[in-house]
Amino acid sequence: MLASTTMDITIHKAEHTKLNDLNLENIPFGKYFSDHMLEADYENGEWKNIEIKPYQPLLLSPSIAALHYGQAIFEGVKAYKDAEGHAFIFRPQDNFRRFNVSAERMQMPEVPEEIFMEGMKQLVALDSNWIPNKEDHSLYIRPFMFSSDELIGVRPSESYKFMILLSPTGPYYNAPMRIYVEEQYVRAVPGGIGYAKAAGNYGASMYATAQAKKKGYDQVLWTDAFEHKYVQEIGTMNVIFIIGNKAVTPDLGAGTILAGVTRDSALTLLKEAGFEVEERMISVDELIDAYKAGQLHEVFGTGTAATISYIKELRYKDFVMTFNTDEWKTAPTIKKWLTDIREGRREDKYGWMTQVK
Repeated sequence: MLASTTMDITIHKAEHTKLNDLNLENIPFGKYFSDHMLEADYENGEWKNIEIKPYQPLLLSPSIAALHYGQAIFEGVKAYKDAEGHAFIFRPQDNFRRFNVSAERMQMPEVPEEIFMEGMKQLVALDSNWIPNKEDHSLYIRPFMFSSDELIGVRPSESYKFMILLSPTGPYYNAPMRIYVEEQYVRAVPGGIGYAKAAGNYGASMYATAQAKKKGYDQVLWTDAFEHKYVQEIGTMNVIFIIGNKAVTPDLGAGTILAGVTRDSALTLLKEAGFEVEERMISVDELIDAYKAGQLHEVFGTGTAATISYIKELRYKDFVMTFNTDEWKTAPTIKKWLTDIREGRREDKYGWMTQVK
């Protein structure tokens, strides 16, 4: 059913909603998807066929380039509702900018702002009933792009597909985590694609994560590629350490760490809370020394999916650092402030929330 056309985005509404068959009070992360999706094609140097339509399978050739050479990028964004039921998206402009940074690195076309931002807002507005009305729940927004040339050959594709999916979700991690410091495998190297949100980064991380899980750990803390001495990221999250009265996190200078939107938000709120924030190289030895001296108070991950995730154990070789997360003050405060901003209970003085009308 053709409903309307706005800014050249054609909207075809689903005849029936799947929402009646789903309990939004108890949902796992990333398993269910809303009634609609956005789809656009890049062909002959321009974006076309921009439409919002019912969620459905894609008909694709088995020879499309993305399946063979990995030209695929994505973003993670979230939408929330305030107490009055108004829908807001958290910092979508930052995700838009980062998406096109990834696109440039992967030799893919830039997605125009009106397609990314307006398409996202119109899609969320259409499916706003899918935003859960429960704390620590949200509507996860997944913009992504992949190469679609039907050709086997190593070169940048000439055609691409950009899409946005919506998925109502609860917490990504439900409990404090046990983390294994990885000293054999690497996530990224200087000059590589570590700073890009490219699909291959995540596929390449799965083996090391699986090995850590066999040892009873939830995720790995990646270290640098050359010495395995300096920490980088935790699995799919950035990481922040509370050492003394400072909040310390690995810097982004080497291009091996994703510039997380939640990372930036947490650092901003930590400064507001009175912490001195340091973005710099951090060695595993420094963390162990701080722990032995009683100065490593908290360790937590930050990410769109994970939000703020507590780390209760950190293992490096045979040395284990444990933390009583029930006694923590900082991470719970930052998580609450962030949640309250997103859900309209705390002033949005940084202009992070974009209302969907």
